Amino acid sequence: MIKITNIEKSYGNLKVLKNIDLEIHEGEVIAICGASGAGKSTLLHIMGTLDKPDKGEVFFDTTSVFALNDRDLSLFRNQNIGFVFQFHHLLPEFNAVENVALPAMIAGESKKNAIKKAQKMLQIMNLAERFLHKPAQLSGGEQQRVAVARALINNPKIVLADEPSGNLDTEHAQKLHQLFFDLRNQFKKTFVIVTHNTELANLSDRKIIIQDGKIKN
Repeated sequence: MIKITNIEKSYGNLKVLKNIDLEIHEGEVIAICGASGAGKSTLLHIMGTLDKPDKGEVFFDTTSVFALNDRDLSLFRNQNIGFVFQFHHLLPEFNAVENVALPAMIAGESKKNAIKKAQKMLQIMNLAERFLHKPAQLSGGEQQRVAVARALINNPKIVLADEPSGNLDTEHAQKLHQLFFDLRNQFKKTFVIVTHNTELANLSDRKIIIQDGKIKN
């Protein structure tokens, strides 16, 4: 589903990624692991089109994403890629439903339909009683489940998660990890997860280790 070829990325004189080749198949849960500064998050951001490589290509099916203009790339990202970050990035002034509905409204859904879809996603996340709660009224685990619902609302082909359980205690981290696998099985979603969590990495279908900007064989 995704093919990454010959990706290179530098920041100043620091070469962060060096000739990365990687294929990701539909329905996989993949963990990207490695030491801090190895290039994991940079690779994830390039995969998610949030950052552009200095060299190389990223294909989604047959689409070379960085050949798209900025407007088409933003549209492609909104329709095909969901994001979950270590810090949930929920908007504090909006309640759970409104936070989840935002990407759908950006994609052109009416507010009424977006709210309905958001409520359905939150029900799937077992957050039906938290519709009107703002982020500050939610636990850390609940905040991340709202963030996962937001990532899924536009029915993306892939969800990219950057240290999603990094701020959670062991119990909530385990529940979030199980949620990813449940969603994969229920909705046939593909997940690529940057993580330092050994348990999550070992549960994944494949573990990709980045070392010194390269994939360790």
